[in-house]
Amino acid sequence: MNFETLQKDMVAAMKARDKVRKDTLSSMIATVKKFAIDEGKRENIPDELVDRAILKESKTAREQVDTCPADRVDLKTEYQARLDIILEYAPKMLSADEVEKLITTQFAQVVETKNKGQIMKAVMAELKGKADGKVISQVVAKLCE
Repeated sequence: MNFETLQKDMVAAMKARDKVRKDTLSSMIATVKKFAIDEGKRENIPDELVDRAILKESKTAREQVDTCPADRVDLKTEYQARLDIILEYAPKMLSADEVEKLITTQFAQVVETKNKGQIMKAVMAELKGKADGKVISQVVAKLCE
């Protein structure tokens, strides 16, 4: 995802008076800027950094939806709307089948050890930001059986 695209979409949401979208995009932009400052890249923010920030925001939003009490329908609806907007901008993640195929082809030597810790260490370096950590963990556990 491109940082300028986020900014343009936020301006469009402001013009359309779409408060939920504007607030969501604003928080994503703030997270991206924080990541950029932390890494010393205030100018020309790389797309990879934007994707990482969006993934962090999506994880936070997903946790809000999951932990919201069932009787708070209004709040749950608001959190779900926020998550849906974030997911529009999130990079496409690999499926469990794609992860398994990638692990068995690229990391065949490590998989043979059946040591989950070693496999996770090798795989996470390669797949971080490309696949959900839970999916990777489930696939590795399956391969270690």
